[in-house]
Amino acid sequence: MKELISAWLTEQGVTAAYLPMTTMTLNSIIIFILCALSYYFAKHQVLTVVHRLVIASRNAWDDLLIEHKVFTRISLLFPLIVLLFLIPHLLPQQSMFSYFLTVVAKVGITFQVARAISALLNTANSLYDQSSSKRYLPINATIQLIKLVVYIVASILAISFILDKSPVYLLSGLGALTAVLLLIFQDTIKGLVASIQISANRMVAPGDWIEMPKYGADGDVVEIGLNTVKVQNFDNTVTTIPTYALVSESFKNWRGMALSGGRRIKRSIIVDVNSIHFCNKEELADLEQIALLKDYLAIKKQELEQSNKRNGIDENDQRNARNLTNVGTFRAYIDAYLHQHGKVHQQMTCMVRQLPATPTGLPLELYFFTNDTVWVNYEKIQADIFDHLFAIAQHFNLRVFQEPSGYDWQAIRSV
Repeated sequence: MKELISAWLTEQGVTAAYLPMTTMTLNSIIIFILCALSYYFAKHQVLTVVHRLVIASRNAWDDLLIEHKVFTRISLLFPLIVLLFLIPHLLPQQSMFSYFLTVVAKVGITFQVARAISALLNTANSLYDQSSSKRYLPINATIQLIKLVVYIVASILAISFILDKSPVYLLSGLGALTAVLLLIFQDTIKGLVASIQISANRMVAPGDWIEMPKYGADGDVVEIGLNTVKVQNFDNTVTTIPTYALVSESFKNWRGMALSGGRRIKRSIIVDVNSIHFCNKEELADLEQIALLKDYLAIKKQELEQSNKRNGIDENDQRNARNLTNVGTFRAYIDAYLHQHGKVHQQMTCMVRQLPATPTGLPLELYFFTNDTVWVNYEKIQADIFDHLFAIAQHFNLRVFQEPSGYDWQAIRSV
């Protein structure tokens, strides 16, 4: 090819003094034009046809190849391959320009292949995320590690092309740089070990709600990478946590709550101790009108009558006889109310217990689970239950404690 072009230039009257430079210039222009044509053909002809075939297919996985630009990166190999093929046919092999273009073509092909492999790995990761039922086995960290290895190999090959040395020659010198490499990639190494432990122990997976106050994280895990874990907080901010921190430090994972189908409510109502007393007959008659207490009061009244009769105690003697208290009856009402509530998980622990008295009063703690774990619904259920209990406490002649407010002090002064 070179000889034909030289002969044609000679026929056109180019002198021998200018013939080598003219031949190289013309050949370089031809190479550039052919590379540009190959790029246009691959980008706007072959790639267009491939995209149409992929879109027309019924498979969903091949659409990911377009989304991650696999075909686009492969198409960029065409002009580089054409360049590498044309150099020995159109340029003198001993020239520096020919050597430079050859190195550029080889390095370009190397890194373009690495980019195509990276796009394929991204496709595999997306396909796994869409089809995998075991979300606690994220492969994103593994994918990133493979990418790192691919680009390291590509870099070694590129350096070997530039220096015109065998890759084995370069690898032999890496032993002396082991300590430096370990220092440079220490976070990557720790992240790799941590990601393996996270996957093996099923500690966290994308979609889990985690809390890690040290890093200000309180939200859903978006991505588990080789070096970092991204958490989208509930205020739509994103917190980045080192992957190895999930192994070396403690955090709370709410996955168990979501999988169990029940979310715990553990809150107390503080009762003013001064409002606690024995129920008299009028109060009991009024409380018997509450449907949830009818069976309880009937059983307790019979039990107390038998106990007092057995011990020979007059039931009107409040100092010695067994009597119902308004706070105990209120506790029984709360228990019955929770057990009939449609949003309370009846297969999980549900109880009302009395905690030790405090300077602010007597705490009645409600410990139960809702059957709806969605945050908004959970808060609504919790609010509805306590709204009702605060409102009905007065029917038991109980006062719910709160610190004196400005209104209370004004009422005292006006007396």
